[in-house]
Parts: sequence; structure tokens; C-alpha cells
Amino acid sequence: MTEPSPEPGPPGLDTARLAAYLHRERPGLVEGPLRAELIEGGRSNLTYRVTDGAGTWVVRRPPLGHVLSTAHDMAREHRVISALAPTGVPVPATLALCSDPDVLGAPFYVMEHVTGVPYRTAAELTAIGPERTRRVVLGLLDTLVTLHAVAPETAGLEDFGRPEGFLARQLRRWGKQLDASRSRDLPGIDELAAALASDVPASGAATVVHGDYRLDNVLVDGERIAAVLDWEMSTLGDPLTDLGLLVMYSGLRPLESGGVPATGAAPGRPDPAELVERYAARSGRDVSRIAWYTAFAHFKLAVIIEGIHYRYTIGQTVGPGFDRIGDLVPGFVEAGLTTLRKG
Repeated sequence: MTEPSPEPGPPGLDTARLAAYLHRERPGLVEGPLRAELIEGGRSNLTYRVTDGAGTWVVRRPPLGHVLSTAHDMAREHRVISALAPTGVPVPATLALCSDPDVLGAPFYVMEHVTGVPYRTAAELTAIGPERTRRVVLGLLDTLVTLHAVAPETAGLEDFGRPEGFLARQLRRWGKQLDASRSRDLPGIDELAAALASDVPASGAATVVHGDYRLDNVLVDGERIAAVLDWEMSTLGDPLTDLGLLVMYSGLRPLESGGVPATGAAPGRPDPAELVERYAARSGRDVSRIAWYTAFAHFKLAVIIEGIHYRYTIGQTVGPGFDRIGDLVPGFVEAGLTTLRKG
């Protein structure tokens, strides 16, 4: 009997080429023709669910074009996930890293498929009830504390970044990213960047930072954080950048966020102040400058969204909702400025 032919893959993933690669690199892993689907929700790297009918895996690769300098580094993402596997940080097991662009058109890696839910909206949290919502969000915060407690040298990540001058360098980096994607006038964004640069906090001890830590970048199984995902922005640096980002996302309401995940209105969700206090108590870190870090998170997200908007305008990204995402940028710029003014 003739075996079924592999189904054509979604944009950016050729299932036949992927199967041939896995047969070479991981003999016995794949037992039949592969089927793949794009996992929606991401706005940067492309993530696919792949199955042969018996096993299921996840493939990550860069977007289809316009890859900015230092962004979308599959090898870095693969390295940090692999290094954190023996620690208390929940991450998927990595299975293969391919740096040859001839296979799928760009570097990619393959990891295990972890069962869990990425909560993106207040409605999704409301459905599980306020008590469970509270435990899930506190677990998210506690997992961040666990990540920041990992000694980089113990995990083999002591050379994963340059902690000295981290915040100033981050401001320059995101300024360059903005310039690389600048295609329209954005009132206030240069003012926000200048205000942040004029009053950079002194960083404490460096840790592994995730770079995009929020509720929909983890998988929740029941009330347990089953896996932390999307490590493309991870490095060594100031851990309060992760906390500032989490604080920003924790305060978002649906009407303010548009297509950006917003769970702040869910009943039972701890408010940002409680999360900051819990982080300070459990980590022992000084959080008195959290307003700066939160304003920086607004600036960073504004630049990221503007980059996605730019890729959409030139036809180099895929997925629903991209036609409206550029409308979100001014709101994040204004929120960043307001956060700094209020301190």
C-alpha cells in the first residue's frame, strides 16, 4: 500500500524538507508524513505545531523577511532553553537546532510539545474563576523569581550577555530597531526615549532575563506553569526589566490594548502593586525605580509593534490582525510618558 504523501505546510515550513532533516538528525523520531499548522498569537518569530499522527512537536523559525539586526536568533533561543532545562525553570525539551537556511529558508529549532494554555485575554481568565486566576498569576510571578535566582555560571550562561551598561545599551538597541522600522511620524516616541535615557537607574546584580515575560508566553496546565516560551529576547542583564514588562501587561485593559494580550480586568487577578511587592519580598531586590522599568517596557513594546506594522506594510509577515496592529503604537508611547511623569 502506498504511504500517504505529506501535506503542504503553511508559509515558511516545508513538511517534506523538515521530515527529511529530522530523519537524518533524529532517526526514529518521525514515523510518518508530517502535518503542520501555524500557531496563532505570536507577532514575531513563527511557531508551528507539527505532527506525524503519533507524536507532536513544535518548530520555531524567524519571520518571512525583514529580519532586523540581532533579532530572531534561533541559536540563542535554543541555547538558553537547553541550559535552563536542569534548573527549576519550566521549559520545553529541545530536540534539534538547524542553522542551514536551505532546509526551511531560515535557521530553526525543534522542541517538545508541552500541554498547556497560554491565557491572552481577561475573558479566558474569567472562565476559570477568580481564585484559580489569582493562583495562576502568582505562579507566573514566582516563576520569574525562580528564573532570576538561577546563577548564570551554574547554567553555563555566564557569557550569554554583557551586563555592564545593560540598560543604556538596551535603550540604544531599541532606538536602532525603531530607526530600522521607521516609516511614519510617531509623536512622542523620541521624547520618551530621551526621557528614559536621561535618568537610567543603577542596575543590581545581573541575571538571566527573559525579555518578553507575560502570561501568554507561558503554558498553564491546571494552575501550574508548565513551560515558559518565547526566549528570543533573553540575555544577561537587569532582572527588573522583566518585572517592569510584567507590571505593564498586568495593568492593560482590553480597550487600551487592541490586539495586544490584556488580562488586567480579569476578576481575581492580582494588581501590579501586589506583584511588585511579592517580587521584592521573594527576591530581595530593590524595586523603588519600577516606574522607570515600566515606562521602558512601554517604549520597547511600542518599537516591537512598529516593527511588526512595518513588516505588514511591505508584505513580509503572516497571520491575522496585522492590518490594525500599527494603531496601537501611539497609546503605548503616551502610557510610557505618563508613567514617567507620575513616577
